[in-house]
Amino acid sequence: MNRTLTGCLLLLALCSASVWSQLSPVEVGSRLELFADEFLIEKIRGAARLQLQRPTPRDVVLVTDRPWEGNACSLFTIFQDGGRYRMYYRGWHFVTSTTLEFPRRQVICYAESLDGIRWYRPNLGMVEFEGSTENNILLDRLPAGGEVHTFVPFKDMNPAASADARYKAFSRERDKGLYAWKSPDGIHWDLMTDKLVITKGYFDSQNLAFWDPVRQEYREYHRDFKSTPELAEKTHGIRGIRTSTSTDFLHWTDPVWLSYPGAPEEQLYINQILPYYRAPHILLGFPVRYIDRGWSDSMRALSGLEHRRLRANISTRYGTALSEGLFMAGRDRVSFRRWEEAFIRPGLSPVDNWVYGDNFQNWGLVETRSQFAGAPKELSIYVNEGYWRGESLNLRRFTLRADGFVAASAPMAGGEIITRPLIFEGNRLSLNFSTSAAGSIQVEIQGADGTPVDGYRLEDSSPTFGDELAREIRWKGGSDVGRLAGQSVRLRFILKDADLFAFRFQQE
Repeated sequence: MNRTLTGCLLLLALCSASVWSQLSPVEVGSRLELFADEFLIEKIRGAARLQLQRPTPRDVVLVTDRPWEGNACSLFTIFQDGGRYRMYYRGWHFVTSTTLEFPRRQVICYAESLDGIRWYRPNLGMVEFEGSTENNILLDRLPAGGEVHTFVPFKDMNPAASADARYKAFSRERDKGLYAWKSPDGIHWDLMTDKLVITKGYFDSQNLAFWDPVRQEYREYHRDFKSTPELAEKTHGIRGIRTSTSTDFLHWTDPVWLSYPGAPEEQLYINQILPYYRAPHILLGFPVRYIDRGWSDSMRALSGLEHRRLRANISTRYGTALSEGLFMAGRDRVSFRRWEEAFIRPGLSPVDNWVYGDNFQNWGLVETRSQFAGAPKELSIYVNEGYWRGESLNLRRFTLRADGFVAASAPMAGGEIITRPLIFEGNRLSLNFSTSAAGSIQVEIQGADGTPVDGYRLEDSSPTFGDELAREIRWKGGSDVGRLAGQSVRLRFILKDADLFAFRFQQE
């Protein structure tokens, strides 16, 4: 190699090392960090990749077969509140003939559970239905007389929230805007004001809000139509999501559109965004993709063709549109990494799942016991099936491991993930991971410039294998990383037939 070329390569190497070392470090402290997006990743090598996980379908936890419920129940909100689980949902029913008929009014229903698996409907005695108040109906009318189309509550974790507003909610005035509600107990509700608090949007969805513990403000997400010149003459536009903030739940900033860098423009119904309770600096979203596939041989091959054609006689999209669950994650509250692949596919049961309105994911993540004795708790998410057919629908529970939304994965051929510079607190590093019996994960700690740190080199790292939510990582000299706390370092993960879901530095 001639001297000129050697000199150029040396200069390039020095420049690369300089850029490498000058990247701003991320202060992760002792918080849990997920691989739900690429934010912390600087390089992916070999056969490594970020792989979206898919929840496992479990039991049907609710059949909406009460006279006031029906086959169009939807927009489920579920959260854990102390020793009980709360569920709020819309009761509604569709009858399809030559037109789409609604034989009874929409109502807001309530259910409870002690474990998130077995649910019961308490007799609230609050709203009359067909001459009786023996039901679980929470609301059926707005104070001004309008029908309650959606009602989406949450428990307000703002320390300054008053006792009579410990629970808050949004409801929708059709095509006009959102009302703000408050409650001392999650059962008895009053409007906070008789005026709509948000009016810029379309709102035909599960419009939601929560207290953001990181930003110390209320954050809401609602649906709107994003017009484009191509669609302006044909439809409202693309179904999308907007967000705004508030300090008092009554006065909201002008809503802005969410962005999804790298993802195509798609029609999104519900958004289901919330702070992940184990890592609230990260917002997770479980939107629903709406897609009209049109008539084709595959569409006709799906079960229920006769009923599909009947719906299409009312509106073509009623017969040819489909819906399925997606997943996205973001940190700045506006920009999200949205995965194109489905998080919840319609699945192997076309009678129950391959219709527009199916596969809507609930808002909320809850912990539930595992079916395996002694195993750690799982995350449960609930999905409706059988929408718009028969006399009722099912709410099915799906589960996945804690933090198990996306994995940094590699086959046995191996791959590696190198993070951006990080500044941590604590003296131990633990991983949420899963390997095969023959697979492994090794961890090297590098300086900000990519130079391995003595004592934490790859050759010092004991291969880690197993399947745990929090395994402490060891090197030949032990597991103590305290001497590197407060410094800018990188983590290099070597993966072989392994999935890495999250990591955390913490004090022993």
